[in-house]
Amino acid sequence: MLVKTFKSVALVLLLLVAQQSQAKSGYVFVSSEKDDLVTVFEAKSMDKVTAIKTSERPRAMKLSKNGALLYVACGDADAIDVIDVATLKVQKSIEIGEDPDRFDLSPDEKYLYASNEDDGLVTVYSLEDDRKVAEIEVGEEPEGVLVSADNRLVYVTSEVANMVHVIDVQSHELIENIVVGNRPRRMLLTPDQQQLWVSNEVGGTISILDTVSYQPVAELSFSLRGVRAESISPVGMVMTKDGQRAYITLGGANHVAVVDIAANKVIDYILVGKRAWGVTLNHDESRLYVTNGKSDDLAVIDTERLKVIKSVPAGRVPHDVVVDD
Repeated sequence: MLVKTFKSVALVLLLLVAQQSQAKSGYVFVSSEKDDLVTVFEAKSMDKVTAIKTSERPRAMKLSKNGALLYVACGDADAIDVIDVATLKVQKSIEIGEDPDRFDLSPDEKYLYASNEDDGLVTVYSLEDDRKVAEIEVGEEPEGVLVSADNRLVYVTSEVANMVHVIDVQSHELIENIVVGNRPRRMLLTPDQQQLWVSNEVGGTISILDTVSYQPVAELSFSLRGVRAESISPVGMVMTKDGQRAYITLGGANHVAVVDIAANKVIDYILVGKRAWGVTLNHDESRLYVTNGKSDDLAVIDTERLKVIKSVPAGRVPHDVVVDD
């Protein structure tokens, strides 16, 4: 009887530890390029908690699956800073090569893939061994990096070549070069992994590609009354978990486009701040967060009403936003 009781207590303790390790911090993180800071907000109130000093020019950010670490690409320092979310301090800096712009983690979080904009390279870094394992040459000014959910492929955009490069994870070799629109920036895979979406900043479009044939499925364009076509510069994208809706920031057009994914159709536009750039959803997808690089603020949008409900100062030239609620 005592043995059974002991086992039951042990099981409860293990479950509690597991729950605690997966507990959300309740924070919203915003990187600001000009301040060399990541500003931390309390998600419910959007009150500022603190600002974390980083290496120079923090831009792209990604949270580890367990929420313990926040990775930050610091372009002018040629590094990826690693922030301990529990202490809100930089734990270490990873030397990753010239001007890291964006990056992604492998699904098992063993590897980090970073685009080195100045060198035209993708750096593969082993997080387990704490070392570079490969440098892969791609087109000029690589930016977006995205690892497929099955951990077989890495997609990389080249702003100058107007291409998406497809890299085999095992061989570290380029297996495909896909021509897209003018100055491709970011990418998304639909939840079913059947389509790759690519934002073309200067082209003002979204290229939608089939992930088997790499052929174009559709192209999204945007039209806003009173806004010149050249001001419409799509960059940031996020999709809902059910694959029904996408939100796309339109840069100098100062709006976010709301897209019906099945119909490949824009259903609404939301006015935000100046130069809408980074974008993400919170856990239950009730809130959308948008960084506005020229008005130095973060817009919080109610996704049911499709209206901005709050705007908070977020440092000089806020770039990316990550929510851990």
